[in-house]
Amino acid sequence: MELLQILECSPPLVRQPLDAGQAAGIAPVFKALGDPVRLRILSIVASHSGGEVCVCDITGAFELSQPTISHHLKVLKEVGLLTSERRASWVYYRLVPETLTELSALLNTPATV
Repeated sequence: MELLQILECSPPLVRQPLDAGQAAGIAPVFKALGDPVRLRILSIVASHSGGEVCVCDITGAFELSQPTISHHLKVLKEVGLLTSERRASWVYYRLVPETLTELSALLNTPATV
């Protein structure tokens, strides 16, 4: 089952516990976000004007090799947080807003909890 399908059918955590399949399906997203480099990459993409960023702008923000940055971008794409488009020799990355919306809904709790 795809991540968005799992998230769409998952109630907020305070309404009903996740079943084992839902938890296993969602865990890779949180694992991806648990890495500081990937969290920073997601932040760079999210805060960039125009809603997309060239890979060249991402690599310049880190003291990491290009293959390491590519690996982190691949992980973020695999869990559905980013999408990409190649234009000539550069790749541009964008957030997948639906995934973030569903994660937000899953974690949404009333102030009284």
